[in-house]
Amino acid sequence: MSVPYETAAYEPSESPESPEEHLARLLGRALNSFELPDETIRQLDCALVHDGSLHSAHHSAGLHRETYRHTWLLADGSALTLWELVHNTAPGSEPQHEVYVDEEELRAATARLPLPADAPDFELPVLVQLSPIPAPRHAYVQGGSADHARRLLRRAENADRPGADIAALLATASAHQITQAFGRPGRRGRAGLSFSLYEHAFLLDDGEEISLWEVEHTATPDGRHMCEVYVSEDAAHRAMERRAAQVP
Repeated sequence: MSVPYETAAYEPSESPESPEEHLARLLGRALNSFELPDETIRQLDCALVHDGSLHSAHHSAGLHRETYRHTWLLADGSALTLWELVHNTAPGSEPQHEVYVDEEELRAATARLPLPADAPDFELPVLVQLSPIPAPRHAYVQGGSADHARRLLRRAENADRPGADIAALLATASAHQITQAFGRPGRRGRAGLSFSLYEHAFLLDDGEEISLWEVEHTATPDGRHMCEVYVSEDAAHRAMERRAAQVP
């Protein structure tokens, strides 16, 4: 059985949106939403859960540009992404919103913006490589980490959950951090389903970092919450897609 979380461990949005509400708000503010293919809109009408994140940004001399990635998990187990471009065309002017189906369209739209010639490349993560000392990936919390790892592995119900070797390593964990990577806990999507993905990062005594990826979902015959744990994010996403595809 899945064990309910301690509510203090997570920080969900105070007013989480349903996939339909998020899509309606995105299309309502985008100036070019009428250009989206009808098939794309029909697919998003079947979305189970959604997630949005900042992809890149540039601010210079009163001009700004941000791009956002909006991803929906569909009822057939596949994922669909829309790209949002937010910018102003003159210092102090109101921001404008545009939405695109793929990254190539987003790149073309970004290239047309009147940004300074010395603006950084679109792919901003390259700037991180300039730092001689990599920034820590996680803000760890000390105390109770080995016990947290035991509880996490104990409530995992998938047959391919991490084995005894991972459990032995995590017995030496000195700190940990929990981060929500997809979905919003407590909010049900279409057909009464909910999917959430969490990264449980552990810092071991020798300085090594290990992450486990937890999928919480209600894609079960009786609609109860189920917990699955995987050793990689890719494996967790594949599990979400399999579970969503199995729902009648």
